[in-house]
Amino acid sequence: MAIVLGPNRYGKAETRVVRVVRDGGTHHLKDINVSSALSGDMEAAHLTGDNANVLPTDTQKNTAYAFAKKYGVDEIEDFALLLARHFVDSQPSIHHARVEIEEYFWDRIPVAEGPHLGLRDKQHSFVRSGREVRTCVVHYDQERGTTVVSGLKDLVVLNSTDSEFHGYIEDEYTTLKPTNDRILATEVSAQWRHRGDDSSLGRASTDSFGRSYTEARQALLDAFAETHSLSLQQTLYEMGRRVLHARKEICEVRMAMPNKHHFLVDLQPFGMDNDNEVFFAADRPYGLIEGSVLTDDAPDVGFAWN
Repeated sequence: MAIVLGPNRYGKAETRVVRVVRDGGTHHLKDINVSSALSGDMEAAHLTGDNANVLPTDTQKNTAYAFAKKYGVDEIEDFALLLARHFVDSQPSIHHARVEIEEYFWDRIPVAEGPHLGLRDKQHSFVRSGREVRTCVVHYDQERGTTVVSGLKDLVVLNSTDSEFHGYIEDEYTTLKPTNDRILATEVSAQWRHRGDDSSLGRASTDSFGRSYTEARQALLDAFAETHSLSLQQTLYEMGRRVLHARKEICEVRMAMPNKHHFLVDLQPFGMDNDNEVFFAADRPYGLIEGSVLTDDAPDVGFAWN
């Protein structure tokens, strides 16, 4: 029996980069978390400990910081593409780079009016937003090209009505009661794959990824709010369908949506009715609904989801 080295990669995980742009008294903040992973001619490193082909993970970390200074950080997809292409194109032993970035949103703290405060021209105070986390994963391969997957996580949404669940399988272990009116709540994790090749991805208008993200996010929210849901599966499909209709550069959407159950509290022991007004929000166990929605002409997935 022969033993051989299988697929492998290595990198620096969760390099936290905060970039401040100073425009006079107005500051702009970008807060990101960068993870890079590289693969290529790494057999010697694994089999004999020869590190001649290894770009240290500490160097990968430093590159993220240096590029934030040298190029700035605008759309996270563009920054990820910049890093991935650099790692592969600058090192003959590196054939493939995967760069994942999370972005955390900050809101500007409004400055109170009044000359006595002396702060009207100062805009440098922020509060961490309660919004979702924006994400992207970029792959750049020396021979097979580029893929970009954008997305978000921790997007918490709730409909207080217009949700039903009935007509399901019932067996000897079923205790769940059918309902025609329930709370539907979930925490959306969604990723969407962009069309395009290495010559087009990230080389269009400077705000293309930003506009795409904003409109894809809005499509998710619109679909959730406007769908009279008979199941969370139905809602998931409609959300993915809306994104694909809204943004033609997107060919596939993958989502994971936990069903955040809200159970009606029995108030009869206290002599009270409960007409869908008081609920217990359970955190576990929960149903987990996952699925993908894609166009029938979506290009081959390649390594995009790896």
